[in-house]
Amino acid sequence: MVPTSKRSRPPVVAVTGAASGIGRAFVAKVASSADFRRVVAIDKQRGDVPDVTWRVLDVRDPLLANRISDIDVLVHLSADYALDADPAERRAYNLRAAQTVLTASAAARVRRVVLVTSAMVYGAVPDNPVPLPEDSAVAAEPDTGVVGDHLEIEALARRSLRSHPGLDVTVIRPAAVVGPGVDSVVTRHFEAPRLLTVKGCDPRWQFCHVDDLVSALEMAALGTVSGVVAVGGEGWLEQEQVEEISGLKRLELPAGLTFGTAQRLHRLGITPAPAADLHYVVYPWVVDCAALRTAGWKPLWTNEAAFEQLLELREGRHAVVGRRLSGKDATITAAAGATVAVLGTAAIVHAARKKRRP
Repeated sequence: MVPTSKRSRPPVVAVTGAASGIGRAFVAKVASSADFRRVVAIDKQRGDVPDVTWRVLDVRDPLLANRISDIDVLVHLSADYALDADPAERRAYNLRAAQTVLTASAAARVRRVVLVTSAMVYGAVPDNPVPLPEDSAVAAEPDTGVVGDHLEIEALARRSLRSHPGLDVTVIRPAAVVGPGVDSVVTRHFEAPRLLTVKGCDPRWQFCHVDDLVSALEMAALGTVSGVVAVGGEGWLEQEQVEEISGLKRLELPAGLTFGTAQRLHRLGITPAPAADLHYVVYPWVVDCAALRTAGWKPLWTNEAAFEQLLELREGRHAVVGRRLSGKDATITAAAGATVAVLGTAAIVHAARKKRRP
């Protein structure tokens, strides 16, 4: 019998951020898979998924290279994308983590690294084609928000390909992620009493359920897909469908007023996300998942089903222009409607400026 070559053996996969969130979901999915010889879970604390090898370590620790010397593939899912986090601290963590993973993987001769960013890097503008091809230019605006983090991480990946030509780096770009524990500009958009839209342009809505992201990551870890890979539900929902399913009505405002007000609120520290992030809830950024489709992948969740779960998970939560509200603020906002929440911000801005005057 011809002995099995090392390359044909199932790979050993390591997963950062394995104790919670998408990292835990991925580890739980592949822990019992015959496609992987062994699963190594890496996090600052030991998680609760059995039948995997736990290695407790901060992913930013340079000693990471010593802990992954027996790894074939590393899936990097340790990231901080909390909207309410300090932007500078969040970015410092995300970039240091990604840089350490790439450098350590090259040093340890890991064959493949899988990174997750977002389809947001394509940018959201009124005249985007629907859907966007995977090889579309990266056109998002670099800013202090989460999108800026994704752009910086992808820049690190491109530099790594030049510096470490033996390392295969796959970048997964999901559409708006939906599922338990997910909190983003998009999910908070649907916590508002009305849906903000810009005059003259209707968004199209595409979602990526966590389950589908996990299955796409599994294919990337196995090398079935590589390079830049978009993932999301098939097709999209029109704004009218979203309003019908949610029962929420739209509030239509001029683009200048919408983004100008949002930017002023962000500068004053009233809203967590920069105005550019608002583009992703008023303009289209639907992606064509061609690489996955060609490889035989099909999403388990339709856009409609994913959106319905988003609505279930948002119950009891209230937000306006990305700012999470609670208690009395939420009651007042719901009663007054989004018109007051957006247009009434002029008074907030005026009051803040008045306080700053000597």
